[in-house]
Amino acid sequence: MIRLITDFDGPIIDVSERYYRVYQLCLEKTRHPEQAVTQLSKAEFWQLKRSKVPEKQIAILSGLDETQAKTFANLRRQTVHAHPYFQYDKLAPGAVEALEQIQQAGIDLAVMTMRRVRELDYAFGQHDLGRFFPENRCYCLSNDYLKTRDIDDKPLLMARALVELPPASDVWMVGDTEADIIAAKKHGIKAIAVECGIRDRVRLQQYQPDLIVKDLNAAVEFVLNAAFAQAS
Repeated sequence: MIRLITDFDGPIIDVSERYYRVYQLCLEKTRHPEQAVTQLSKAEFWQLKRSKVPEKQIAILSGLDETQAKTFANLRRQTVHAHPYFQYDKLAPGAVEALEQIQQAGIDLAVMTMRRVRELDYAFGQHDLGRFFPENRCYCLSNDYLKTRDIDDKPLLMARALVELPPASDVWMVGDTEADIIAAKKHGIKAIAVECGIRDRVRLQQYQPDLIVKDLNAAVEFVLNAAFAQAS
């Protein structure tokens, strides 16, 4: 059996609008009433995020001072995963078609995400994605989980999955961040990084995934071709 484990935000869900809306809110709430600020365009903001520019630096580039930048960063951290903002998430182009393709090919499909249960359930309902991932193929954080760092928490999820899931002859992990690559490599799983999420190619290359592709569609195509070649 071949298995594909995919991250959720990035390969399947485009979070850029949520992140940008929260940036706009935090900038407005942090600036002084008469203070002139420079609101970045969505494209400018998202490129900074994908290059992993720190929140405080993004705030300073937007015209806030050092003290305000700290306030901005803290407010952003508290807000970006607040429930009202998840409505701005949308499906990544071609993601559903890619999931349908891999499901039809009979490849075992699982999702592994740093979302909490309630956040994943909300997205499943909003975008009709539960049909791809039964409960025993969903690996996410409990609602009361105390997060540390994604690069620490995600390998723990991977370890749990490898204990609970039935054996597979070939396992691939698809994700858009260093946490996905680290989680896969730590457990001897092949890592495919996608460029459609919150890290750019330069950042992804630093963590040496087995492959970097454009999006989930390209990752699925590669896995299916590899499976076909193996069966031939």
